[in-house]
Amino acid sequence: MAQTVTLLTAEDIEKMPSDLHCELIDGVLIEMWPPGNPHGRVVAKVTGALLKAETMGLGQVFGEGGFVLRRDPDTVRAPDVSFFIAGRALPTARRPAFWEVAPDLVVEIVSTWDTVAEVQAKVRDWLEFGVRLVWVFYPETRTVQVIASLQERFTLTEADTLDGGDVLPGFSCSVAELFE
Repeated sequence: MAQTVTLLTAEDIEKMPSDLHCELIDGVLIEMWPPGNPHGRVVAKVTGALLKAETMGLGQVFGEGGFVLRRDPDTVRAPDVSFFIAGRALPTARRPAFWEVAPDLVVEIVSTWDTVAEVQAKVRDWLEFGVRLVWVFYPETRTVQVIASLQERFTLTEADTLDGGDVLPGFSCSVAELFE
């Protein structure tokens, strides 16, 4: 016997308990494990570095806000960190809870249970949504993948310097500092 699946919308998950850590992928709720402490430390370090970019007047940094990437069926993703360059008009109303405007930079920190396919699906979703730059941090290998398009990507090690390229001109920091 066929089973009927009820697809959810961004508005449905907005009404759910705030302690539920999830994303909505093509209308299907995907619950996520709480990230481990190494993940949280990298989130804090990256956020701190991007707060420096904010004080430089480069834009605004946000943590774990949800974004509606697609509708019908809805996809809502929540990056670990996002950044909007200065001069961008951002929604000012408290509702909707999830914005439908693409950040300029998205940061994803990979947890030990994330699969390669899941990470690459997130990267593809962000780029197709209009994000100009994606940084994927790998705490276990202490590397960062910098992705500007599906064809334009490179990996940095602790010996390298991470910069904001065309998205955050003038911003740079040591990769090693972000994993301390």
